[in-house]
Amino acid sequence: MFRLQILAFAVVILQFCLTQDAAALPLTPFRYEAQAQRHCPDDTVVWLNFRNGRYYLKWQKRYAMGLDGNFVCRNEARDSGYRQSLLGRR
Repeated sequence: MFRLQILAFAVVILQFCLTQDAAALPLTPFRYEAQAQRHCPDDTVVWLNFRNGRYYLKWQKRYAMGLDGNFVCRNEARDSGYRQSLLGRR
């Protein structure tokens, strides 16, 4: 009886693992703004702070500040689940 339960549990776990989509969204961080602009010439370059999960636009106060961030393309940041900071928008 115990073996049957373990086998059933293993089948359920295996089925769950095989049906999950593991679609990683590409996010290419750059050290310099010019590198990011060359990577995505038709997109806006933003400063992504990995610590708080927010990105800043060029006109915002915290743009390119801090050691926990990199320059990325805005669409890549959005697609990866990062959100724009509301600081400086009021």
